[in-house]
Amino acid sequence: MSFNPQFKKIGEILVYKGFATEDQVKEALIKQNNFGLKIGETLIKLGYIKEKHLLECLHDQLDIDIVTESDLTEIDEKVVAMIPEPFAIENRCMAYASEGDSLFVAMTDPENIQIIDSIKKLCGKNIRTALIGDNLLTDAMERYYKSIRTTSQVEDAVGNFEFVAVDDEEQEISIGSSKEADAPIVKLVNLIITEAIKANCTDIHIEPLSKNTRVRFRVDGALREAMNPPIQMHAGIISLIKVMSKLNIAERRLPQDGHISLKTALKSVDVRVSITPTVLGEKVVMRLLDKGDFGFTLHTLGFEENRLAIFRKWIHRPYGIIIVSGPTGSGKSTTLHAAIKTIQNIETNIITVEDPVEYRLEGITQIETHEKIGLTFGGALRSVLRQDPDVVLIGEIRDEETADIAIKFSLTGHLVFSTLHANDAPSTITRMIDIGIAPYLVGSSLNLVMAQRLVRKICKHCIMDYTPTEDELFSAGISKEKAKDVKFKMGAGCVHCNNTGYAGRTGIFEMLEVNANIRQLIFEGANQDKIRDAALENGMMTLHEAATEKMIQGITTIREVIKLTVFD
Repeated sequence: MSFNPQFKKIGEILVYKGFATEDQVKEALIKQNNFGLKIGETLIKLGYIKEKHLLECLHDQLDIDIVTESDLTEIDEKVVAMIPEPFAIENRCMAYASEGDSLFVAMTDPENIQIIDSIKKLCGKNIRTALIGDNLLTDAMERYYKSIRTTSQVEDAVGNFEFVAVDDEEQEISIGSSKEADAPIVKLVNLIITEAIKANCTDIHIEPLSKNTRVRFRVDGALREAMNPPIQMHAGIISLIKVMSKLNIAERRLPQDGHISLKTALKSVDVRVSITPTVLGEKVVMRLLDKGDFGFTLHTLGFEENRLAIFRKWIHRPYGIIIVSGPTGSGKSTTLHAAIKTIQNIETNIITVEDPVEYRLEGITQIETHEKIGLTFGGALRSVLRQDPDVVLIGEIRDEETADIAIKFSLTGHLVFSTLHANDAPSTITRMIDIGIAPYLVGSSLNLVMAQRLVRKICKHCIMDYTPTEDELFSAGISKEKAKDVKFKMGAGCVHCNNTGYAGRTGIFEMLEVNANIRQLIFEGANQDKIRDAALENGMMTLHEAATEKMIQGITTIREVIKLTVFD
């Protein structure tokens, strides 16, 4: 007699398919009352089966469709909103499609007639159910209902906003001083900052367009649109941010920079505010800096073991300069703070001079420059010398004065860490000389120059095989023959990664160790091409090679390799 799952209990199906043993099912039957769960959920809790195994068996038993991540990538929020959030959370269900008089609902328990009847009364439609895993449902509800809440809050703020006539020349509105006028703007700005923190955003962009204000969040190095308040609210938003950052409200023609210290329910953050005038009005960019514990280590930054060993060797030297170079937002400060955290001990006096202090480190003296009161990099660094330092971190070498002081520190027996804006490691050396430092001083003081970038990691929930185009292979410097040996990966996009295919970032590094040969080239004033050739002979791995290595390992994509590195 053939095995018909539609006439069997779920435990029997699990055993038949080999997902669980009879003894495991018996144990689950005994313990399920204690857990207050069904037999399948109990087996998952005990660690005997995975959720996907239970779903497969329920699919066979109930003869019902299973909702997958791809079914939930682009859902109309109006459809989701047909079932109120509290009801959806309590009853573990979510609407995901509507067709005619039918509403398609994903449920963890699609046999619950009582819930189905309640949804039918709520929505006035015929209900067609499908099976969904609990974890996937939780992620989908968090994504869509959060977006619905955000939209509703924006609409609420807009609805309570009193629109005032706009002066065409000044492009400014009066938000007034009354609570009634202020509340919508305050509510909206609070919402923007709160949602940015929830999204692990590093930068908030608020910019005027012709018909609305565009708010974008930079997450994992890429900007994404968050909300679009009406343009009539823009001047009010800018004015409030100016007040919060103690800037001149009346000044709309010149750029301004400010600072806000915020304590939210989620965490405390420092906010660097930059306001610049544009043809359509003022644009704000806010950099969010976490005031909490510094959670990075050298192991979590993305170093391969061989390059980590090189980096560790140089950061434990007693003197010399280590420079990390790269564009803004490439993780330079994070790497240096992880380095000084690694070498920190009771016997070492470590002092940092930064603008601003991006990470607070316990037990380390951190100085924040303040140009307005005359506390410049140069002035702060000269005072540091009298503080008996062993290790000095200079936030950025910006000019000849800063570079000269860094050199003097290193030549007087101090270990110096700093950053510099340059494209790669060899050009960092020539950039030091271009600033105005004599080649013999640069060559004598430099220990290690490291260029770095941050590449996005493929989302582990939606990773899939990918076949690159000929153009992509050419741009990445990969021959068709070599491509045959590479298993290219890409993220399909899912609820976990906000449909981007990426989740998180990791570092790629180009390390140039200044040995005797390279030091001699610096003394002779050699150009960066000669320095690069010597470094490659010494075993330096370029940024392109490092990114390609991450791609081969299935950590990142060929598109990230092309986007962030140059193939010579």
